[in-house]
Amino acid sequence: MPLSKLALVAATALLAATGAAQAQTYQLTLAGASPGGLWSLLGVGVDKAVKAEFPGSTVTYQTSGGGFANVALLETKKAELGIVEGSALRLAVTGAPPFKQTYKDLRAIAVLYNWGPMQLVMSKAFADKHGIKTFEDIAAKKPPLRVAVNRRGNIAEGVAESMFKAAGIAIADIQKWGGQVVYAASEEQSDLMRDRRIDMIFNSLFMGQRSILEVAQAVEVVMLPVAEKTITTTNAEMGTERFVMPKSGYPFMTADVPVPSIGATLVVNAGLDEATAFNLTRALVKQVEQMRGVHPSMKALTPELMASQNVIPYHPGAQRFYKEAKLMN
Repeated sequence: MPLSKLALVAATALLAATGAAQAQTYQLTLAGASPGGLWSLLGVGVDKAVKAEFPGSTVTYQTSGGGFANVALLETKKAELGIVEGSALRLAVTGAPPFKQTYKDLRAIAVLYNWGPMQLVMSKAFADKHGIKTFEDIAAKKPPLRVAVNRRGNIAEGVAESMFKAAGIAIADIQKWGGQVVYAASEEQSDLMRDRRIDMIFNSLFMGQRSILEVAQAVEVVMLPVAEKTITTTNAEMGTERFVMPKSGYPFMTADVPVPSIGATLVVNAGLDEATAFNLTRALVKQVEQMRGVHPSMKALTPELMASQNVIPYHPGAQRFYKEAKLMN
């Protein structure tokens, strides 16, 4: 029997002895990012999982500036739950910029994904006009590129800037070339692209993202590949991972495309009581199908992945659940 099935069997056996806990309900706030982006889907999944395991419970999705902002919200207990990228967690616990202090009270509940590829969706007309076939061609051709990256304070914006730098491009260069950098949330980016007010979307999104599919219906687009040197340099600086977007990811893709990828973890404050952390972890593992159902990309989520991060400590409640469910030593 595969390990994931063994783990779920162990978890089910463990939970059978705690049926009385079903009467417990939770009203929690989850700090995410911009509305309409991939994290809003994760918020829906967490809410469904907790509702399914503890009927009457609600996990309310709260928009925020993203992972950087969520670190502060969690540290100050202004949200019980928060989604934070692994890259942002690494910066937070070391006190690296943009943080001005080290954050010691962040605790993990579960890894939610490690497949948030940086997608470079460019208008085909613009790419053809300027002879752009790869991300690095932007540096060589110096076109008047109008590009939308995520909002300031979102890790995807930081990774985009790191990738530009790795390719030899400064943000100021884009403006010198007659272009523009627009800082916008996911849904706004797609609106701008459909209205032909930008030439490229540069954001961390799930494969098959609805907003990109909608753009592709209005504008002929291409997905730019990224050179291995750029990927390696970005990964070293930002803690991202190499990811290959399969050509089956979108109808307009004609080849597999390598890029850096962002992952994210559900995080709480160390002060959260152990029972709540245990039951929250229990809900995510036992109701993993609720999480898998929010987007095709989430079908890859497993209990093993949830227990796999090593950037920050797991909350003792989560750790206890994973150990009892044979998911952690």
